[in-house]
Amino acid sequence: MPRPTAQVEPYVEALGADTAVAFLVAFGGAELTIAEEPTERAAYVRLIGQEKAKSLAAVAHRLPLRVPLASKWLAAMLHWQGHSTAHIARTLRVSEVSVRRWRKG
Repeated sequence: MPRPTAQVEPYVEALGADTAVAFLVAFGGAELTIAEEPTERAAYVRLIGQEKAKSLAAVAHRLPLRVPLASKWLAAMLHWQGHSTAHIARTLRVSEVSVRRWRKG
């Protein structure tokens, strides 16, 4: 598994790698307030579940207000999970050229 970057590490610790990928793809770039007592009304809670939302709330003091895009790490993770370059590019909404360049770097 690719090593999480510093900006991604708290998400991976709280959610696990697979759920962190789904969370970052869904909310990357958005301003998001993590509630101390998350409810099912929040979109992120519906995505990751109540227990993982509580885990995320426990590390909320380490999270920036805006969820990182983490495109390079996400590309590496999706590649590690076995996804094609074309699928990764579509998921991250970047070109295949960018994905290939990140993989070489």
